[in-house]
Amino acid sequence: MADPFEVRMRFTSQLQHLNASVNSSQKAAHYALKYRDMDEDLHSCILEQLERNSMNNRANIMYFIEHLCDMAQRENHLNFVRMMQKDILMVVDAVAPSDGSGAANVKVVRRVLQGLQQKNILQPDTVTEIEGCLKERDIAAEQGALTPVDANGQREHPPNQANAAKVNGVARPDKRQIEQRIEEDRERHKRLRESIWAIGDEGDQEFERLWDDVSDIGEDDYIAAEEDAMERRQALGLE
Repeated sequence: MADPFEVRMRFTSQLQHLNASVNSSQKAAHYALKYRDMDEDLHSCILEQLERNSMNNRANIMYFIEHLCDMAQRENHLNFVRMMQKDILMVVDAVAPSDGSGAANVKVVRRVLQGLQQKNILQPDTVTEIEGCLKERDIAAEQGALTPVDANGQREHPPNQANAAKVNGVARPDKRQIEQRIEEDRERHKRLRESIWAIGDEGDQEFERLWDDVSDIGEDDYIAAEEDAMERRQALGLE
């Protein structure tokens, strides 16, 4: 039997090192399901890391939650799903706090909530209720939460004073965090575009759908084909 403390520490490390790649989230989700007998303890790890980590990492954990719930549902281990359903408001408040510090994460929360709703993990009423809260937090996101703004909504120039690490009482991300977030958002957008153009594992289903849309061949089709053939022969001087 695995040592619970070691499992918790390794899972915590995986959460802290999540990035924008799907493999990163899937690896952590597989680990959680491998030790599903410790699901309550691992769930508490998720909540703790949402409170302790940077806003960039909280966004990555939010995407991880969707992967975890989806995999847990497919493997019929619903404890992870139930606990996340119960604590989803707490998760949202941590990823996109009402103080505006996580305004850049509002879109992330929306995407994940929509994904969880489509997978029947969250009820539409729950998502609608949370959406009402997110609208109040969306103003700063539209202005660009990673770039600090003053009381009049104007973008500020990077201050030289050491005591300017906060804007309106909200901690301002440093340059490294901003660059990291830009890279991770670029990776997610790239993956989203790829998924739009991806061809699913449908085999001949798409062909069958197109074939069903085509009407049966009738006498008029044969007559039209004969007329086309005659026109081609005449054009070639065969007749």
